[in-house]
Amino acid sequence: MSNELSAGKISRNPKYAELVRKRSGFAWALSALVLLIYYGFIVIIAFAPKFLGTPLSEGGVTTIGLPIGVGVILSAIALTGIYVYRANGEFDRLTKELIEGSK
Repeated sequence: MSNELSAGKISRNPKYAELVRKRSGFAWALSALVLLIYYGFIVIIAFAPKFLGTPLSEGGVTTIGLPIGVGVILSAIALTGIYVYRANGEFDRLTKELIEGSK
């Protein structure tokens, strides 16, 4: 019974609404950015394959597509790190305040 009361008390807390709003907005923004990066890469593959096939240096075999593809993968790792950094900071702080306020 006390868990139900605590959950109700937490969901009515204005800090809960703030946490949900900030976390959801941030997650949606990062998701949109990831989709933009990935689908942007796919669009380049579909509509400008010659660009990706351009060698990095004259006579070289490595094309510009390789570093761009690696950049797509590294951007996903970086954006995950950004989310974790913010989640461990601001979102955890708000969660701790919520828990303390519901006692």
